[in-house]
Amino acid sequence: MIEKIENNDPLSQSDNIVDQNIDQLKQLFPEVFKEGKIDWQELQATLGEHIDEENERFNFTWNGKSNARKEAQKPSTGTLRPCPEESVDWDSTENLYIEGDNLEVLKLLQKSYHQKVKMIYIDPPYNTGKDFVYKDNYKDNLNNYLELTGQKDEQGKLSTNSDASGRYHSNWLNMMYPRLKLARNLLQDDGVIFISIDDNEVDNLRKLCNEIFGEENFVAELVWKKRVSPANDSQWFSSDHEYIIVYAKNKNKWYPVRLERTAKQNSYYKNSDNDPRGAWNSAAYTCNKSKDERPNLYYPIINPNTNEEVWPKETAVWAYSRETHKKHVEENILYWGADGNSKSPRKKQFLTEAKRVVSRSFLEHSDVGSTQSATLDFLKLFEHNYFTYTKPVDLLKRLIKISGNKDDNNVILDFFSGSGTLALSLMELKEENNNKSKYVCIQLPEILDDKSQASKDGYRTIAEIGKERIRRAGKKLIEENPEKAKNIDLGFKVLKLDSSNIKTWSPNTDNLEQELFDAVENIKSDRTENDLLFEILLKYGLDLTAPITEHTIENAKVYSVGLGTLIICLSDKITVAVADGITKLKEELQPETCRVVFKDNGFSDSAKKTNVMQKLKQHQIEEVRSI
Repeated sequence: MIEKIENNDPLSQSDNIVDQNIDQLKQLFPEVFKEGKIDWQELQATLGEHIDEENERFNFTWNGKSNARKEAQKPSTGTLRPCPEESVDWDSTENLYIEGDNLEVLKLLQKSYHQKVKMIYIDPPYNTGKDFVYKDNYKDNLNNYLELTGQKDEQGKLSTNSDASGRYHSNWLNMMYPRLKLARNLLQDDGVIFISIDDNEVDNLRKLCNEIFGEENFVAELVWKKRVSPANDSQWFSSDHEYIIVYAKNKNKWYPVRLERTAKQNSYYKNSDNDPRGAWNSAAYTCNKSKDERPNLYYPIINPNTNEEVWPKETAVWAYSRETHKKHVEENILYWGADGNSKSPRKKQFLTEAKRVVSRSFLEHSDVGSTQSATLDFLKLFEHNYFTYTKPVDLLKRLIKISGNKDDNNVILDFFSGSGTLALSLMELKEENNNKSKYVCIQLPEILDDKSQASKDGYRTIAEIGKERIRRAGKKLIEENPEKAKNIDLGFKVLKLDSSNIKTWSPNTDNLEQELFDAVENIKSDRTENDLLFEILLKYGLDLTAPITEHTIENAKVYSVGLGTLIICLSDKITVAVADGITKLKEELQPETCRVVFKDNGFSDSAKKTNVMQKLKQHQIEEVRSI
């Protein structure tokens, strides 16, 4: 019999992270499980000396942490509804723009994007006392989101996190903790996360990330000089910089990509002696070690111009062994000064052999842009600037470059997308160096103040501005470089967070007859076939930009996802002839595995359902479900 996907089925919700962790523990320590439960004493005995039983220990905690941890582990029953009418190049694009509370969206992406994201960049609220902090309702965060965005009757209000609050830092940490916890699951083993922050929470953010990503995976605390000129109206100091915290998923597997050399860096290479090998720079030939430490590096060398013996200073030794020095002499790469009488040579380093440049932890606004250039970036596409704290495109381009994100299948994620700068930065890199990566942007459709300039210009939410900015940037590129634009993915699929398309059983004793009648049709009346199609993709953990082809079999619409990996039929009249057509489609596509999903109400009776199942089994299609 075809098994129906019920409300409590794993396929009806996002991944259950607790169950996954228990499964992993079961594989590592099967002996600690007794009748399906963890024997805590047995686990302690197994771990032995690695258990810390001291009452006093180093610990980072705050009010609400346990609830925040539980929230990260709680599955979501929501879905993402497709919006082709707001998208660009819906049928071909591999980019996603998702509207919704990023906490719920990150839960929903756990199956489809688990360990598939190369780079994450976020610019979260800085907790200045004026900016918005997401007010999570851990009892039912999805309903809370629908209320906050005016999609349910009891509309809540987005609020600021005033420093007068007794839980000022705790509120911010409770907001960040579950989101970062879920984000880590999405990173590849060689992935990296960049987080922008200022002085208000940088200390707490480091501690939080040490706990989530592991202190051993901390890479750097970059300093971005954001101002071109000082803010003279500051009470104490002009705040000229911000931070970008960098953590690797696994520091042994991710290293920043070195940068291309600039014209300024190359200008330091000269050819004062007309060396036929071209321009060169020079490096010191000694290192600051004592001859007692490295006696094998303390020896005399001959100056070929004076035939004199030359020794290192008493506080130094040569940087190279005798054998290596002999090679340097043979290769004629030692420079003895303009007059040839230097007391210590320098080693020539030729421009033709110069390496790419290691990234520096201090980011100059002259190299990566400033707050002023971020405003100018926005005004290239709009008449007014609607944002106060956007990041410059060049800054994000730098981070994408050093992340190593250039391959076809790489995904970059921004779950505080704001004005959409990350999408624009990747778009420019696609134009400049043929970057093939794709993005996933997530943004809460935060409702704008009626008195704001953006509202006056016709925008209702921040998400609407972000989408329009990406659209305009794509159009501008097509106008300015039409040939190049042909080979660039300038589109994006818009998906919006909502409750599941499947009705939940909630009997109303005042009108039980009507409730039972409504339950016969388990798909919500305001949902489309496309809505249901994408919920199935999401719950099966398939890429939300996977190719979908539509077929007509015996007047029934059949969707093939991922070249036959999943075949879906949501028609109302499913017959054995439809099943026969599906088997022929499977034979034509020849996927490694094939799963089939039907709409449960598409079968007129149980006999037809059984016959369809038998027909598919005859062609080695074992997993057949209905929804």
